[in-house]
Amino acid sequence: MFGKRLSFAGKFNGGRWVVGLPYAWLLVFFALPFLIVLRISLSEMEAVRVGDIVGYADGTLSLRLRLANYLFLGDDDLYLRAYLSSLRYAGLTTLGCLFIGYPFAYFMARSAPKRQPLLMMLVMLPFWTSFLLRVYAWKVLLSPGGWVATPIHALGLDQVLAALGLIEAPGLLMNTPFSLLIGMVYTYLPFMVLPLYATLSKLDLRLLEAAADLGATPWSAFWRITVPLSRGGIVAGSMLVFIPCVGEFVTPELLGGPRTLMIGRVLWDEFFGNNDWPLASAIAVLLSLLVLLPMVLYNKVQAQEAKR
Repeated sequence: MFGKRLSFAGKFNGGRWVVGLPYAWLLVFFALPFLIVLRISLSEMEAVRVGDIVGYADGTLSLRLRLANYLFLGDDDLYLRAYLSSLRYAGLTTLGCLFIGYPFAYFMARSAPKRQPLLMMLVMLPFWTSFLLRVYAWKVLLSPGGWVATPIHALGLDQVLAALGLIEAPGLLMNTPFSLLIGMVYTYLPFMVLPLYATLSKLDLRLLEAAADLGATPWSAFWRITVPLSRGGIVAGSMLVFIPCVGEFVTPELLGGPRTLMIGRVLWDEFFGNNDWPLASAIAVLLSLLVLLPMVLYNKVQAQEAKR
């Protein structure tokens, strides 16, 4: 009897550790830094330091919350344009990754089992190289005479890109929305492929056989069976791409130009250029809240998938 009680207590304590450690991690490395940034956003920038929001004088404890930073973000349309531009480029990058990544993930899932590890390694191979070096490589590839710029110019595709407004003029591929989207799609493509592959590899192929027996064409079976059953992977991959793209800084800085305004660049300028930490913190707080919306959507979809 004593042994059973001891075993039950050990399992109960182990369960608490399993649940408590992730919560402690999130509290220390997410919630606490977010509260610090929130506190700075409600402060006022003094000469060389951020002012305190809690004061004590003459036996009186006071709390001063400065909302002027948030009001200023609403008055200046620069920040609204930066937020909307970041959402637009993040959405286009997500669509590009989905358009390229879904066929590749589908091909991986339908390949022979002995080939799948090789294909998986090819997807993860870019992670073996520094992120900064990969972005710099695109500067060379898209510059005049580069390996990518040359065939684009030879095929006349640069004229099409210029007509679509993705580049300023034929032959000028760098520091344009086109170069920015190319770099971001390339960078975040593995984050789309891996969740899709994990979902498609678990698909029961007998459902497709049953659809074929009932007279469905391969294309109809794909849209009515494969795509709906892979919705979890589509949502997961889209969130993994969209969320970091919204606050992206390195790729727009190296491959973008004046037309590719994104909130990450504005945030950098406010922190290190203008030395206005409260305003920059307010931008970061609103950006975090903006990113939480797709995360809530993802959790909702996951909950619906779990009920089925």
